[in-house]
Amino acid sequence: MTGGFHYVDFSHKGAKYRIGAENPGIVTGEIVKLRAQLEAYIHMYPDFKDSLVPLKPVSDPPAIARAMFSAAEPTGVGPLAAVAGAIAEFSARAAAAAGERNVIVENGGDIFIISDQVRVISLFAGPAGLAQQLAFRIAPDRCPVAVCSSSATMGHSQSFGRADLVTVVSGDAALADAAATALCNRVHTPADIDPVLQAGAQIPGVQGILIVLGDRIGITGDLPELVRNRDPRAPGKITRYYIGTIDL
Repeated sequence: MTGGFHYVDFSHKGAKYRIGAENPGIVTGEIVKLRAQLEAYIHMYPDFKDSLVPLKPVSDPPAIARAMFSAAEPTGVGPLAAVAGAIAEFSARAAAAAGERNVIVENGGDIFIISDQVRVISLFAGPAGLAQQLAFRIAPDRCPVAVCSSSATMGHSQSFGRADLVTVVSGDAALADAAATALCNRVHTPADIDPVLQAGAQIPGVQGILIVLGDRIGITGDLPELVRNRDPRAPGKITRYYIGTIDL
């Protein structure tokens, strides 16, 4: 379907995406290609999938794998921690290169936005309290931008922390995804929020961070304008991270 910006849902090999574009097929085609590239690389280099710590590139990785290696290094996590953000950005940029002026790709809580209009991104941290109230108002001059989130209480992604939500904003989606994972791993009690914010702010390329743990919220850096979420349908738009098990 073409003829105007619209949203579609897309699933591929266990991952679920929400895509906004005039021609979402450009994005979905790129996602399929990117997944094939990563699977071929993992077949050659299984540690890329399994490592929980940064690795050095082996052989000649595809560009998306290089981005994931680069994101893992300053954040201290394995490269696969950056996969959702990397796929979101690479697929969105492919659509922009084909002429799309407005592209939004959300991959399990990791979002990359290219837009010439104001966009409001809801932040979901669970079914109660702050969870239903938070959103970012993202102006066009912030774009392209990544808004990537990790949670220890939602979804199937592995986490060693207890935060309801850690959201990182960056111009680099792979970095934002990896940083959100790394910082979420370190939040266990409210006393952890401030030191984790301080540590995250030192990661080059991170623009801002938001952490929610229960009824506590912490923010640092240059975040988009924080506004009240006024969309009653927001919970129904969440991709719920992954369907089943990821094969990567």
